Parts: sequence; structure tokens; C-alpha cells
Amino acid sequence: MKIMTIYAHPADTITNCGGTLARHAANGDEVVALILTHGGRIHANRYAEEWRKDDPEEAIAAAGLDQIVAHKKGELERAAEIVGIGELVTLDLDDAMAVLREEVVDQVAEQLALHRPDVVICDYPQNPAMTANTHTVATMTAIAALGRASTHLKNLDGRAETNVRQVFLTSVPVAATDGLSLYGTRNDLFVDITPVVDRKVAAMDCFESQGYAGLFARKLIESSNGEFGRAAGVNFAEAYSRLYNETRDLLPLTEAALRADPLTRHVEYSRFDLRARFPVP
Repeated sequence: MKIMTIYAHPADTITNCGGTLARHAANGDEVVALILTHGGRIHANRYAEEWRKDDPEEAIAAAGLDQIVAHKKGELERAAEIVGIGELVTLDLDDAMAVLREEVVDQVAEQLALHRPDVVICDYPQNPAMTANTHTVATMTAIAALGRASTHLKNLDGRAETNVRQVFLTSVPVAATDGLSLYGTRNDLFVDITPVVDRKVAAMDCFESQGYAGLFARKLIESSNGEFGRAAGVNFAEAYSRLYNETRDLLPLTEAALRADPLTRHVEYSRFDLRARFPVP
């Protein structure tokens, strides 16, 4: 399988689906991460906090956009190596993405045509009207690009059409186990990331410049992935909503469903102490 993630900012791929990517990489699958913006202006904790000091370090306090972006790329490269992302593609657009733009759709469609992934992973879009939310704009761009890439014609574009098999949208922002909280919209698939949670912690620790290292990395995984894990009956999980329906020869029942014991699983998935296992460096 070839997987392409399409996210707005450098850290998004790790925070949203880093554990899933680590499991697929360990399985021998190919992973490409497409990042739309350089992320230089968002979560700039390293620089804002330096300015608050009585005696700020000049190299940090006076850093320009090029230096900030280069630092973030270094963090992303280290995180990508930890989880097994084979190729990073950064479009380096400005963080102020507020609307769907034709030229960006074209750029993403070009990457889809070049890499021809089987699966795309991107954010669940909050609402098309949420133009202040770059994550939503990034997903709207990705979906538009999927449509554009599927209409490529070799006679006209020099390449054949690209048809992605499935799109997984990460973490619908509703109650993890409730199918009625958004009138039936819910996370309908969970990936158990417990076997690779150490890699997700280590990858998130790479993003020191935006305050993700240390306590926040562990808090996010404990609270978000822990809650999805509770819904899935495991210690830690990442949640998805599938864009396309699926066709199977028989009704599906997963190995995890067959193994689950509803009476005792709450005890089993409560044994893992993340902070004790991976103390803050």
C-alpha cells in the first residue's frame, strides 16, 4: 500500500496519524507526507518565549522567516524518520491559507499524479465556512485536488487519471463512541497505535519549537489517543472517518472485535502508564 498524508502544517501528520503511519511503515508500506504550508507563523513558542526573557538570545529573538522555517523543517525531518515517513514534500505556502485557491489545488493534484497513492489521509474538515481554520482549508484543497487528478487525460495532460482508493479523515470532533451526536457522523474506524506509541511520543518530542515536546506530547496522547483507545478497547488509538463507502465480499468482523471482551477490556486498556514508561526528558 502507498499512503499519502495531506496536512496544513509540519506537525499535523505526526499529531493526527503518526502512530498509524508507524504501523504501516513497519508493515513495509510506503508513506509520503505532503505539507502545504511552512508553518513559520503558527505555534511559534520558541521565539515568542525568548522575547519574554529579560536577556533574550539574539540568534533566536532576531530569527527571520527563513531561519524559523528551516528549524521547523529540521524538526519535521527528525520526526518523519522516527515514524517511517519515506518522503516529505513541502509546498512552503504561507500559513495564512484562508480560502480554496485554484493554483494550490493544481499543485496538490500534481503531487497526487506523481505519487499515485492508494490511500490519502487528511483532517476532518470542521465546516467549509471555517475559513479561519487552515486545517479545514487544507482538506478542502485536498478533496478538490482528488477530483482534479481523477480527470487527468493523457492526451491533454501528459498523464493518466489518478484514482485514490480511500480517503481517511482524522478525528471527527464529536463524542468518540456516539453515532448520534452529529446525526450519525462519527469516527467509524480506529487504528490501535499502542505497539508504536513510543514512536509517536518520540516524534512529537521533536517539535520543541512549538511547545509540543515533553508534557504536551504525553498529555495529547493520553487524552486524545487514550479516549479513542477507550472507544476502541485498546490503550491508545487514532480515529478515522472514511470518505468513500467500501465494498466487501462478506460482512467484515475484525480480529480486534473477535478478541475483545466487553467485561474486562476496560481493565486491560487502563494498565499502560504513558508518563511512567516515557518520562519527560
